[in-house]
Amino acid sequence: MAELAPKLTPKVTIVIALYPNVTQLDFTGPHQVLSRAPGVHMIVALLGGRDITAECLTFTGLADLTQVEACDVLLVPGGLGATEAMLDQAFLRQIRRLGGPAKYLTSVCTGSLILAAAGFLTGRRAATHWAWRDLLRPFGAIVDEARVVRDGRIITGGGVTAGLDFAFTVLAEIAGEEVAKTLVLGLEYAPAPPFGGGRPELAEPAVLEAYNRRMAPLAAGRLAAAREAAARLQPA
Repeated sequence: MAELAPKLTPKVTIVIALYPNVTQLDFTGPHQVLSRAPGVHMIVALLGGRDITAECLTFTGLADLTQVEACDVLLVPGGLGATEAMLDQAFLRQIRRLGGPAKYLTSVCTGSLILAAAGFLTGRRAATHWAWRDLLRPFGAIVDEARVVRDGRIITGGGVTAGLDFAFTVLAEIAGEEVAKTLVLGLEYAPAPPFGGGRPELAEPAVLEAYNRRMAPLAAGRLAAAREAAARLQPA
């Protein structure tokens, strides 16, 4: 069988930029998909290249984000730590440095809040986890409720599991639709959830209320962080 050649040749460098308290599925899901593409060089990195624990899983051997020279695709995942990452100027400097010249600037879940804090989403359509869509507005982003949103070179995914749909979208872009379809089959990507209600408009009212109540302690601090990060983008 002939090898399926990627659209970008001979190598596509993808950098996944991590930070403390990241959601592991936000990056391990896309990593599973994108690392299978022919010609892809995958780099998972964070400031200092230290080990990081995400939801009881420890990841080692990571690259130092400051030492990564450039990439074709920059991917920023989401997580509880996105609140602090929006205000981490050292981290945002690296996102701006790598994201500025990247061919594709991408995120999953609340990673889009970090892209917004870096100044990339002003006037752009973007997705994020449904619970935090309104936090894109202070940055001048245009909220889009779709599971995967494309605006020019910027591709953003919704919450957590949307990272898989996002990843296949990016894969088709960088390696071609045939490669993406083959991998959909190879990974047996045929979602059939045992329960519906994965979006607020589909959830039972009691379930939605319980979720919102659980997230309430996080909401005030995250809103304040988003407003502060957005204010920093305003000219003095």
